[in-house]
Amino acid sequence: MEATLAALAPRLQLSRPGPLVPVLPALEGLLPERGLRPGAVVSVTGGATALALALAAAATAATASGMYCAALGFDGLGALAAAELGVDVGRLVVVDAPRERRAEVALALADGFGLLLLQGAPVAGPVAERLVTVARRSGCAVVVAGEWPGARVRLRVVSRVWEGLGQGRGRLRARRLAVVAGGRGAAARERRAELWLPDAQGAVRLVERPAAPAAAPQRRAHAGRGPLAVV
Repeated sequence: MEATLAALAPRLQLSRPGPLVPVLPALEGLLPERGLRPGAVVSVTGGATALALALAAAATAATASGMYCAALGFDGLGALAAAELGVDVGRLVVVDAPRERRAEVALALADGFGLLLLQGAPVAGPVAERLVTVARRSGCAVVVAGEWPGARVRLRVVSRVWEGLGQGRGRLRARRLAVVAGGRGAAARERRAELWLPDAQGAVRLVERPAAPAAAPQRRAHAGRGPLAVV
């Protein structure tokens, strides 16, 4: 029995959930654990490839703990666009594969990278379940730009507004997104956020709400004689 447990120990260690994959502070409030859970799928819908890329920015930060990220199926994805959203392109591997081989390639990438970005859903059914199993075992977080049945967290972009055009002319300087988050389990409670992605300086941050005006002081009659008291 002891020999059997010793042989199984490495597998059991691999199957344990790894530490959370960090995300930018502006995106933490959209996730129930404030980070990406290895082995869990986060789907992003609403035509927001930029949001999927932004989820990889903190994970690929050029630090001792920075991880490598693979992006599969993103046709025409440019390194400049990823870099402008904060992704360390030195830790980003863009992979192209024929559609009939994407399931096989996705499984291989989930086994070797800390973060996997998928455009659309190149796998389905049992293969999708196998991808999640492989990702959980290897400690890989998965972000899908598109629908994914059974996704643990779903981020949906409900509005997008560019600023900087003026009266039909000008330069696009900032984009404002409204995002609704939901999902299963701890992610079932709906969350909402408004983001600059990016702002005029290229940063990803929350839209700051103007402070509410201070309430005017009220006056009430003094209990006895004398001037009115201000409270």
